[in-house]
Amino acid sequence: MPPSSVILGGCPKAYKKANRKRKVRVLPAIRVLVVEDHRDWRTLVRLLFQIRPEWQVICEVSDGSEAVKKAEELKPDIIVLDIGLPKLDGIEAARRIRQLCPNSKIVFLSIEHSADIVQVALSTGALGYVCKADAQSDLLPAVETVLRGDRFVSRSIKGYRLPGTPGANAPQ
Repeated sequence: MPPSSVILGGCPKAYKKANRKRKVRVLPAIRVLVVEDHRDWRTLVRLLFQIRPEWQVICEVSDGSEAVKKAEELKPDIIVLDIGLPKLDGIEAARRIRQLCPNSKIVFLSIEHSADIVQVALSTGALGYVCKADAQSDLLPAVETVLRGDRFVSRSIKGYRLPGTPGANAPQ
């Protein structure tokens, strides 16, 4: 299923009619699945994504099993995935999602901040890892980085280094 499109600038009908000759730039929408068991965190993530009109939260789920089902059904571009989920933890959900939806990119958003957990999470094929404590500053840059096919890890992760970036956890 091809990605949907968003018209930037959301012009009302009257404006469009008056400006028919003017070209409206249409960009492909980035479709986002949010997987988080805490409603307040899901709300925060949705609000952060509203900053970018071309990024659409298409579904929110609260457990790992449902995440796998919705990922297979919806084929989102980005999946923001917590680790500590009921029914199926985020690590196992990520492994299953990567098999079913290899084109979907995964960004973990977790309270876990150990370098060992980050390593395990990224070994699933995920490209991003954001600590919840850094969500407001790091989540959108992480998604931008992951959409380019690069890895992103919150700077606050102690003891973890991205390959090829000595002394830094995330691109500057």
